[in-house]
Amino acid sequence: MANKIATRCDIMLFGALGDLAQRKLFPALYQLERAGLLAHGSRILGLARRELSTDDVRKALRERLKQHVKPEEFDSSVVEAFLQRVEYQILDFNDEAGFGVLNSWRDEENSELIVYLASPPAMYGVIARNLRSASCCTEKTRVVVEKPIGHDLESSRVINDELGEVYRESQLFRIDHYLGKETVQNLIALRFANNLFASQWDQNHISHVEITVAESVGIEGRWGYFDKAGQIRDMIQNHMLQLLCLIAMDPPSDLSADSIRDEKVKVLKALRRITPDMMETYVVRGQYTAGTSTGKPVPGYLEEEGANKRSETETFVALKVEIDNWRWSGVPFYIRTGKRLPEKLSQIIIHFKPAPHYIFDPDQKHLANNKLIIRLQPDEGMSLKILTKDQGLHKGMRLRQGPLELTFSEAFESERIPDAYERLLWEIMKGNQYLFVRRDEVEHAWHWVDRIIQNWSDGGDPPKRYAAGTWGPVASIAMITRDGRSWYEDA
Repeated sequence: MANKIATRCDIMLFGALGDLAQRKLFPALYQLERAGLLAHGSRILGLARRELSTDDVRKALRERLKQHVKPEEFDSSVVEAFLQRVEYQILDFNDEAGFGVLNSWRDEENSELIVYLASPPAMYGVIARNLRSASCCTEKTRVVVEKPIGHDLESSRVINDELGEVYRESQLFRIDHYLGKETVQNLIALRFANNLFASQWDQNHISHVEITVAESVGIEGRWGYFDKAGQIRDMIQNHMLQLLCLIAMDPPSDLSADSIRDEKVKVLKALRRITPDMMETYVVRGQYTAGTSTGKPVPGYLEEEGANKRSETETFVALKVEIDNWRWSGVPFYIRTGKRLPEKLSQIIIHFKPAPHYIFDPDQKHLANNKLIIRLQPDEGMSLKILTKDQGLHKGMRLRQGPLELTFSEAFESERIPDAYERLLWEIMKGNQYLFVRRDEVEHAWHWVDRIIQNWSDGGDPPKRYAAGTWGPVASIAMITRDGRSWYEDA
């Protein structure tokens, strides 16, 4: 990360004892401390309902950091210095009068205020109004909220309206942690800093695009949340449409937040609406049944602890997405995401069209299209599959496909790859919004996704079953095979 930040920051962390704060936010802030990126005098105030002292919270946090920070990155002296920044305040978020105590903690003259709402989205408006009533915030306060914003377009508008009553859009930082991943940020550099790709990035040179976000785990005790959301709300609207926008957007005029977000909105507006008559060939939803994962038997979705045996919530979604603009006319984007798939994997495959005239062995013609593979996890990096002549006197002009490989952990082995939340927190401290989602992005994404959900509701068809440990329903393979293509791992 770049130069040390000079501005002191006071961070009010609502929901400080929750899973997100303990598992992601505090470890990310510790890493910023370790890198020397927290300015002298910066402080963190954890806020929650539980009756604990600051010493209790620091002691518990020390143990959580041991769990969530790699042993080689756990430095006891840095941990102690970091914990001295952390204070704790008991607060009922619904108690307007209780917010008055926050003013005595604030150092308005000497530090910037960051308010991080690691709470349920239904509480965003309540907390915002109570902060306003207590005069805790200024026009410079930066407010961080987690996605998804709402569960549909209407509810997202309610939440955004509540936030908008108190804060300007320029003060709001809507986090999508996928946008903090190093490889996702590299999409902008890859596309717009290299004419090799920039000049080829359109319907004349690309045949189709795949985006896969696969999880090998199941619900992990989140039944209550997940069954109301489903995979389309949890992943498609929340993360995967952002990835699609970064792949498909036109070049921004500069790297400012609004220039980048303006181009993403244009993509969302151009998404072809999936009508009821298109559902059978453009959309597949599934739900996992009992199977095996990493060699061990695992239960089906309806057999998970606390399950509603009649639930029709989807744990898998595959979509064929088309973008109605000049750049992408005729280029389908195949996206899929699911739980209890064979491995944890997030990747984007750009399939380039083959050369117009093929002169080599006809039996090898299936190798003729180049592929750019962008890996988001587990091993961040990029690989360009190209064709070369196979070695050996007896091979003639036989072709072989091989990668031009860039694995970040190997190429930058002296540099630690920061976690997404480290990057996002760092940008918040600097006041940069380019990695955060604007209100109109959220609403256009919900508008498109809501139509699919409504089509499911109107159609009444249950999700298709797939065994845990497989790549989803057979129908998802049929969807892409119908176009004469296959998913990358099947090719």
